[in-house]
Amino acid sequence: MQILLVVNSFATSVTPRKTVQVHQYLARHHDVQVVETSERGHATRFAADAVLRGMDAVIAFGGDGTVNEVATGLAGGATALGVLPGGSTNVFARSLGMANDPLLAVTQLAAGIDGGLIAPIGLGEANGRFFTFHAGIGFDAEVVRQVERTFSFKRLVGQPLFAYSALKTWFVDYDRKYPHFTAEIDGRKVPNGFFTIVLNTNPYTYVGKRAIELSRAASLEKRLVAITFRRLSTPLMLRTIWDAMRNGGINARRGINITEDVEQVVFDFPAPFGYQLDGDFIGEATTLTVRHRAEALRLIKPMLVEY
Repeated sequence: MQILLVVNSFATSVTPRKTVQVHQYLARHHDVQVVETSERGHATRFAADAVLRGMDAVIAFGGDGTVNEVATGLAGGATALGVLPGGSTNVFARSLGMANDPLLAVTQLAAGIDGGLIAPIGLGEANGRFFTFHAGIGFDAEVVRQVERTFSFKRLVGQPLFAYSALKTWFVDYDRKYPHFTAEIDGRKVPNGFFTIVLNTNPYTYVGKRAIELSRAASLEKRLVAITFRRLSTPLMLRTIWDAMRNGGINARRGINITEDVEQVVFDFPAPFGYQLDGDFIGEATTLTVRHRAEALRLIKPMLVEY
């Protein structure tokens, strides 16, 4: 198999030694080329070029942002995606059941390749950009924006930086008094939106080893799940976090709208609102269209082994 290994050497868990070890392990049975990203969007260009060259697979070794860029470059093509965890959280890789250690994960990935575990999966698409596990509109996009403003600390501090940014955004930076957008979910209006998460899979994220699960209905083999907060109070958010961490998902209640099997969500507002995809802040928009794209990508699934 012809494989392109795309490495983000700036990712939290990526080191030159681990890159060499991963390369050597994969190269035992496959023709592997290695490239390193040096700027935002670089991985997408590498992946798109691999599709044009007819390569069999592109493996993203980095964080969720690297996986997102590679998936965007591969979407709609025949070249398969493989992932190796190299970031601080690695939501997509861990949602597949992979070990969070890249040297263990590469054995699972290689076994999946050898076992032919390659299957099409659906992706989300937001204004032409794809996402693998979720899109966030409103509050959590502002949290990600705060984190990216202190990017130099992300590799050193990791998840505590996210926690600090979330608290600062909640209490200082984000307007929780007035709504930020209106959502139209498959033609049904949901007004007064403060924060929406559109899930392509579950969990939403991880805190340490614990998964933050919002909806077990979210799956790579199904359409999207849209969760919209129509108010942002501290008691409501604390209850939501508790349910997500302890009960395996949250339920619709006053202030929370949950819609499953979603094909399209359109967000609209006179003032611009922020959005993020797979943990990368993309920008602001006054109109954002999120769609489900069935069988948009071929994914190498890991052959799972308990460690």
